[in-house]
Amino acid sequence: MSITIRKIAPADAGALASLSQQFGYNVSAEEMEQRIGQVLARKEHCGFVAIKADQIVGWIHGFHTFRLESEPFVEIGGLVVDQNFRRQGIGQQLVHKVNEWAADQSVGRLRVRCHTARTDTHVFYQKTGFTESKEQKVFDMPVTLQ
Repeated sequence: MSITIRKIAPADAGALASLSQQFGYNVSAEEMEQRIGQVLARKEHCGFVAIKADQIVGWIHGFHTFRLESEPFVEIGGLVVDQNFRRQGIGQQLVHKVNEWAADQSVGRLRVRCHTARTDTHVFYQKTGFTESKEQKVFDMPVTLQ
């Protein structure tokens, strides 16, 4: 059965929220719908879903960004494939779609960050063509309103 890749739509929110929960991200369909709207409203963001047998089985979000110290790149902000459909090439197809989008944006580098504990995912990204460039820690801080 073939896979269809298309742009995300607000109506996909429930399926994307459910898939996200497989990775431990507790997001409601309403929150996801709002986030999809934000992605669709920004030309520097893209989002795609993978559909198999009329069911959304994966999604990917990418965004064009830059740093003062380095060349612009497109970063994969999230990639989820349903646990029942992994190892069927769906993730690679989604990455390829973001790669095409990055090329259309005239961006020459694709980047992804991955939790250190997700070693299976590290293997997936390496097989997809990524090379590990560094390991880092992420620090968060709430924004204080004045």
